[in-house]
Amino acid sequence: MGTQDGTDMSRFPRRADPSPWRKGAIAVRRRRLRRTLALALCVFSVGADADDAACPTGAKLQPDLGYVDKGSRAFERFHQWVDGRIEAKDGSLSPTDAVLLASLTPDAKAARGYCDAAVAVVDARVRSDEAAIARGEAASLAHDSYLEVGPKIADLARTFAHCRTSMSDDQRTRWSALADQAVWNVWNPKAARWGNAIHPWSGWSIADPANNYYYSFLEATMEWALASGNAQWLNALCTTLLPGVVVEFSRLPGGGSLEGTAYGSAQMRLFSLYQTWLDATGNDLANASPHLTDAISYWVHATVPTLDRFAPIGDQARVSVPELYDYQRRLVLEARRLTHDVAARQMASWWLTSISVREMKSGANFRYDLLPAVTPDAKPKQPSALTYYASGVGNLFARSAWSRDATWLAFVAGKYSESHAHQEQGAFTLFQGDWLAVTENIWTHSGIQQGTETNNVLRFVRHGTTVPQHAGSRALVTIRADDAGHGAIAASADLSPVYADGSGVHIWKRDIDFANRKLTVRDTFLVDDGMHAIFQVNVPKKPVVAADGIHAGSLLIHVVEPANAQIDLVEWSRKDPAEYLSGWRVDIEGGPGNGGFVVELSAGTSK
Repeated sequence: MGTQDGTDMSRFPRRADPSPWRKGAIAVRRRRLRRTLALALCVFSVGADADDAACPTGAKLQPDLGYVDKGSRAFERFHQWVDGRIEAKDGSLSPTDAVLLASLTPDAKAARGYCDAAVAVVDARVRSDEAAIARGEAASLAHDSYLEVGPKIADLARTFAHCRTSMSDDQRTRWSALADQAVWNVWNPKAARWGNAIHPWSGWSIADPANNYYYSFLEATMEWALASGNAQWLNALCTTLLPGVVVEFSRLPGGGSLEGTAYGSAQMRLFSLYQTWLDATGNDLANASPHLTDAISYWVHATVPTLDRFAPIGDQARVSVPELYDYQRRLVLEARRLTHDVAARQMASWWLTSISVREMKSGANFRYDLLPAVTPDAKPKQPSALTYYASGVGNLFARSAWSRDATWLAFVAGKYSESHAHQEQGAFTLFQGDWLAVTENIWTHSGIQQGTETNNVLRFVRHGTTVPQHAGSRALVTIRADDAGHGAIAASADLSPVYADGSGVHIWKRDIDFANRKLTVRDTFLVDDGMHAIFQVNVPKKPVVAADGIHAGSLLIHVVEPANAQIDLVEWSRKDPAEYLSGWRVDIEGGPGNGGFVVELSAGTSK
């Protein structure tokens, strides 16, 4: 089920509410947010003036559309798409699209026609929700823990603000009542109500700015506050909600998301809200911390050398295989427009004009291609650095060159706290032409296999049961050497904190050395008696054990230590063919007790 802004939100959230193992992490996030908001009341943003905490008077929805080139192919595609949706009369018209085109249309009669169409769609939705409420039911805005409240209220708010002459007084009154109630319900989950009926909900992620649901809640609040002039919601935005967001993302230098890459793509919506707020108030949230600018570098380096896929970190949302799509393109377009960094804009332009998605694939996303990929002040420029470390999320990327046949590495070791994150702390991914060693999760039906078994980590086993990584933990990483000009990097990760007290895992340290198309992994560990560790590598190609090592396609796995290691090959589809579509896992074991592993993985050695 998609939203009117073209975001297939049903593919973002696979669970609205937390599973039991996540409860500890959720409690941690809520305590952290309370501290964050307490700080935010004193300091509006990192590096911002104290006066910015006050809401500017007269703040309203007034998008700056000066970036739109009405002579471009992008505008022609968008125009044709909107006209086609109106002609179809099938409910597929996005009111926001229609309002945007009305704003860009010089002919008053034509502009009124687009507004009339937008009003008709929104009013039909409002009437449908009113009917549900009259039956004692919740409005559709409450569906899936209010996940879609943001884009739906944005449609209403944009139409309400721009298309006044196409609306009756009755419509404005009814729309206002519904929008006010929806926003109030978001932030007051236990007392939420529709009409005379109480409809409490879980309150999932209302205290977590790092979660993709939060962007929807923030969008609904901001859009309606600016469209209606609601002082309550404007004050909440200025004093609490937006300061909390700025503080949260100031803690993620290097860009990226604690939800991983697929769900992290939902930051495109956050960046769009930064622009909305800037246009309305002049306050620049986007550049209050390095995160947005760093997001450009993050996505450039998280993209594999063939420029068609990205690092599969965390749950995979739209499809299990991490293919570049409209969402990633939109994220970088939004960031490029907002950043003050010319070099970042140049890098963004290079990426946008080089990746496999040169323009939006879905018509519902055509309006985002109106954002310029290249401007005269920042033309495309290929990056020179071959390594990149996003310290906030703990993601490390390296490649041997910027050519399409380069060898590429991703390594994860950082904070493990969000619902869509995996038990993949300490995991590595290798790519050369195609995936060499990669999480089995991308070959699953669901895309949400989160356990250690599917990732390239040490698996600790006690009495036949895998010991899970502990939600709410953080691995510690030290970069030992970084030759960015040649793509060589060495790092040490202390992964011991990833395992809870009482788990039996006392020490796990992993050193990685990447150079000359080879990754060397060194593990040391200390566990309770009776436990053992397994070095596992998930591969897409069937592995073959030979005298010189284990061959999996063009990947060679050479076990240096321990001597006489036991090798076991697991075919995933034999476990559950409905879920595991393909792929194998190489298990390397040295017997029970403590010790370590030294394993070399070399690319380009097909046998």
